Amino acid sequence: MSGRTDGRAGGGGEPRVGGADLRAHAAALVDFSRASAVPGGSAWLDDDGRPTDRDVQLWITCRMTHCAALGELLGDPSCAALVEHGLDALLGPLRDDEHGGWYAAVSRTSLAATSDRKDGYGHAFVVLAASSAAAAGHERAGLLLEEALAVSERHFWEEGEGLVREAWDRSFGTCEDYRGVNGAMHTVEAYLAASDVTGDGAWRRRAARIARRVVHGWARANDWRVPEHFTARWEPLLEHNVGAPADPFRPYGATVGHALEWARLVLQVDAALRAAGEGGLPWAVEAATALAQRAVADGWEVDGAPGFVYTTDWQGAPVVRHRMHWVVAEALGAGVALERATGDPVWRRWTDRWWAYVDDVVVDHERGSWRHELDAANRPSSATWSGKPDVYHALQACLVGDLPLHPSFATALRQRREIDR
Repeated sequence: MSGRTDGRAGGGGEPRVGGADLRAHAAALVDFSRASAVPGGSAWLDDDGRPTDRDVQLWITCRMTHCAALGELLGDPSCAALVEHGLDALLGPLRDDEHGGWYAAVSRTSLAATSDRKDGYGHAFVVLAASSAAAAGHERAGLLLEEALAVSERHFWEEGEGLVREAWDRSFGTCEDYRGVNGAMHTVEAYLAASDVTGDGAWRRRAARIARRVVHGWARANDWRVPEHFTARWEPLLEHNVGAPADPFRPYGATVGHALEWARLVLQVDAALRAAGEGGLPWAVEAATALAQRAVADGWEVDGAPGFVYTTDWQGAPVVRHRMHWVVAEALGAGVALERATGDPVWRRWTDRWWAYVDDVVVDHERGSWRHELDAANRPSSATWSGKPDVYHALQACLVGDLPLHPSFATALRQRREIDR
């Protein structure tokens, strides 16, 4: 460790990483991501930021397009070409012209689909990428967003449940029996962004319905540990993947980082509803506070070393002790949102502490970006995640403290740019 004791300049003021303010660090993250642009979309990057030979993933391509749009809105005009590259991929090889929707993965060489699964997680990120690109002023993004929302409404949104389906086969003929709230969580983010860009409040209200079921319903009833896995009838499967606890997308037990992510999201949903004169979520602050408190109590430094464990069992005991970069990134977002919503200075003290940990341990000051996974002793690991696939969580952690809870990231940056002109 470097011996830094504070994530803020001189022990006060705004957070800094490696001596630079967060805007500069955000720009460095976007620069790191530039090499991901390859034929067909965005590559999975290695520890040095070089493209690996893995297939192009839909979710990575969408996240990198979203991040490029944020970079452009932050004032870097060179990011526009990266956004256009992402739009080329999402309107080209990743798009299924026959059945609609988007392939989960395509080959870097042939550009043919290598996974024609249509998953809700990836499709949520199509909505987010299109929304951010549209906010940045890219003409084709509006058409992409219109199509992505139509696919989401037709195939993924479950009106009767107020939730989203998990995945389909290529033709949208057979739906997977499993349901999960990871994809639902990212759909909340995507629907809020789409509502801000389109002005259509239906997407905002759908985001609120998802949050209400997951947080006000299941998480509240489960001592604020979020059930992740469900049957097709939305019955909790608390023992799902007990034999594969470190799965990157469907781990067993309670996922600490998702509780933190939900804490931020419910406050953003509440802010969006209130801004629209729709009353907000009366339970949002209480729930967000309880979610974050539970996640910190269960996950932070519970085995004697700094950092958040990845997962716990349903009594809060650690299961997977490795530290994922995205978890502390979401802790930073939750801390900022809670400080604003509650005025409680404890959340500023927590975010100071977490930024210091990020600067000391998580940021790779030599090779760039954030180390995606560390073991229980905070040494680099690749047990679940190899390389540095994308900069989405880290970039948003850098920006969340500088933007309001509403509107969403890209729209807030666009509005700020318009005011500054």
